[in-house]
Amino acid sequence: MAQILNLELKDWATIVAALMGPILAVQAQKLVERFREHRNRKNKVFEQLMATRSARVSPDHVRALNMIDLVFYGEKTVGIQRRSKTEQSVLNAWKEYLDHLNNKLGEDQAQLWMTTGDELFTNLLYAMAEDIGFKFDRVQLKRGSYSPIAHVDFEAEQAELRRATLSLITGKHALKMDVIGFPFDEDAAEAHKKAVQNVGNALETGKFRVQLLPQEQE
Repeated sequence: MAQILNLELKDWATIVAALMGPILAVQAQKLVERFREHRNRKNKVFEQLMATRSARVSPDHVRALNMIDLVFYGEKTVGIQRRSKTEQSVLNAWKEYLDHLNNKLGEDQAQLWMTTGDELFTNLLYAMAEDIGFKFDRVQLKRGSYSPIAHVDFEAEQAELRRATLSLITGKHALKMDVIGFPFDEDAAEAHKKAVQNVGNALETGKFRVQLLPQEQE
């Protein structure tokens, strides 16, 4: 058995293991924490999208969508970019859905646009669920949300109000006004009538009478 400094090879192996053990343990713990943090970010985005399935114009929903590129980008290890197949599937599904959102059709094709958007959004949720490890079917993802009728009506009214406001601001439509009447003060009207008559008399006679009244003391 080879000996170095009067120590056998197995003794050196024990010493190296004793020295490297804590270092390897720390590195392993860091990898576990980084993996856990990465998974938590994915869960947060997925949970936000699931919670706002029926409110896709809400700020929270839009913010979660915009985080997909970052959260599902993958990991960089020793300078090498690594991305799983499921992460790539999420990015592909998001790319298709984003392209659809940025290409709206005319009002006559609004229903087709909405139907296609529902399918692409469901594909996105399904891809995210597979990457994270949740077991959902497409029907559950598409039909499993709840939105009160009052919320739907409120969003529709808000959208209609925004369209009407923009139409007025841009000058596409005019604001209709139906004036029924103006406030009328008989005393003020009588005083105005006398003032006009006095001015008329002054112009005819060339005389303008001014009456000074004593100031009332408080």
